[in-house]
Amino acid sequence: MRLILMGPPGVGKGSCAEYLKTHYDIPHISTGEMFREAISKQTEIGILAKVYIDQGKLVPDDITNELVKERLKLDDCKKGFLLDGYPRTINQAEKLDKILVGLNTKLDAVINLVADYQVLVERITGRLLCSQCGKVYHIKNMPPKVEGVCDDCGGSLYQRKDDTYETIMKRLKVYEQQTKPLLEYYNEQGNIININGATTVSVSVNEIINKLGGY
Repeated sequence: MRLILMGPPGVGKGSCAEYLKTHYDIPHISTGEMFREAISKQTEIGILAKVYIDQGKLVPDDITNELVKERLKLDDCKKGFLLDGYPRTINQAEKLDKILVGLNTKLDAVINLVADYQVLVERITGRLLCSQCGKVYHIKNMPPKVEGVCDDCGGSLYQRKDDTYETIMKRLKVYEQQTKPLLEYYNEQGNIININGATTVSVSVNEIINKLGGY
């Protein structure tokens, strides 16, 4: 299964991806995670990307495209993949089409998660992450058993610096201007499957699996 997960920041793409990658036994490819790893290792791409990410802006297409191209060439992508956070622009989508042609494959579906922006702001501003295992919590919706401590590994919880109201609104504006047109691009190809992202992750995932044929 070759899938793309789309939707505005905070709609639940990462959470749904964790379930889907296990169900279909395919790698979850998140450009956000790849960039964060590059930033932590202070690679050339990581240093360049950090400047844009810290300002709440999208990383330039040429940098992102190259990162994804090299990832899709790896052996674990031969039977499928789940792209999360890419493509975000028409330019990236067109580049992805060329990459897939070169790999002699094509997309099965584009999953579009939908939710009101008010819901997304509440989700993101209350989000907490474990500094050790990366598990995601929420101050109101899914708090840890012990404040500030991960239930699974005991690691300390933190809030990302870009999970502020100001940065979130900037990211949502960027999404409206640059990313949302992708819906029209993929709709013309007949690949779009719209999913309610305002409900629980399990409900959203079940809806996705059913609309993909139930397997």
